[in-house]
Amino acid sequence: MKMFVEPRDVFLHRDAVNFRKSIDGLVAIVEQELGRDAYTGALFVFCNKAKNKLKLLYWDKSGFALWYKRLEKQRFKWPSKVSEQEFVLTEQQLHWLLSGYDVLGHDEQHYQSMI
Repeated sequence: MKMFVEPRDVFLHRDAVNFRKSIDGLVAIVEQELGRDAYTGALFVFCNKAKNKLKLLYWDKSGFALWYKRLEKQRFKWPSKVSEQEFVLTEQQLHWLLSGYDVLGHDEQHYQSMI
């Protein structure tokens, strides 16, 4: 997905959000639940309960922008095993999420020498 901005930070809100919420409701979640300043230019990602819709919210110096994406047949690979209320994404992970890939990837592997 080509965006009009390059956000300096990307935060994914872990819990499902009621998608009747628009900009003001999502800004309230950012500030009250995540404890973040919504006016920093960071990008905030929200998902609905069915995990087939995303909303992306960011401040672009003159107002808030809200993007909406709906999948027709698939579901987004939403990180549900994260214990924190928010999850920080890299730009690559955001592109993976929007493309339908798992942003957490595989479990970290630990190797030990046999010597």
